Amino acid sequence: MAVAYHEPMLPVPHRVRRMTWETDDTFTMELVAAGGGGITSFAPGQFNMLYVFGVGEAAISMSGSPSNPETLLHTTRAVGSVTKALASLHPGQLIGVRGPYGVSWPVDEAEGRDIVIITGGIGLAPLRPLIYTLIEQRERFGNITILFGARTPDEILFRDEIEQWRRRFDMDVLITVDRASRDWRGRLGVVTTLIPQSPFDPKNSIAYVCGPEVMMYFTLEALEKRGMPRERVFVSMERNMKCGLGFCGHCQLGPKFVCKDGPVFRWTEVASLLDIREI
Repeated sequence: MAVAYHEPMLPVPHRVRRMTWETDDTFTMELVAAGGGGITSFAPGQFNMLYVFGVGEAAISMSGSPSNPETLLHTTRAVGSVTKALASLHPGQLIGVRGPYGVSWPVDEAEGRDIVIITGGIGLAPLRPLIYTLIEQRERFGNITILFGARTPDEILFRDEIEQWRRRFDMDVLITVDRASRDWRGRLGVVTTLIPQSPFDPKNSIAYVCGPEVMMYFTLEALEKRGMPRERVFVSMERNMKCGLGFCGHCQLGPKFVCKDGPVFRWTEVASLLDIREI
């Protein structure tokens, strides 16, 4: 359940506790409230607006555990002015936080079903809270399969954690990269090549997908070939969110606002919109 502040446009001060670089350009910030008014709960798939004083703010998904909302984890790439400013911060410095916002991954709908999580690159970060939740409530679900693709081995996120997931006997984790040097001993190819060989029952499964839009398009195509109904595929459309409240219109996708109506959508809600080039 999202927590609404009395002043939704007013950032709440949070202090940087730790900065961890996951790859050359991707980092995880650990934040704690500097005083009162911090987040008391959030759901997997929701996001916060992170504000760097004097620079601006950006929408960044939660990447920590919903069972520990007092410590906020946000993983992002340093690609724009705000995220580069975030990347330059040090423990002890302050930023502003608004949120949480958005529609979450539907966990209850997955009860009793097999689950397949398909993601590429930085798309693993918004799915990590969902993975934590599935592991904590493992007895509620059938087989859990995680399919992760990266451009190169050096761009694989959360390496230690992925290895912990791979060592579990109650879930399957498959990793592939687009290109690699000769010392790579894993799979080679785009993430959709993993779908035909993955151990899930498409007639009794639910899929959660996050990554570039072109990757999600071909993922749906591959899932349909496996026999998965479109209405049981959910995607995260994290595009152009600026205010988090549906005021500015930057994230409008046809009749929908990604920040308010998403970022998580059932694929049948947005499939026709993504086929329109102007949108």
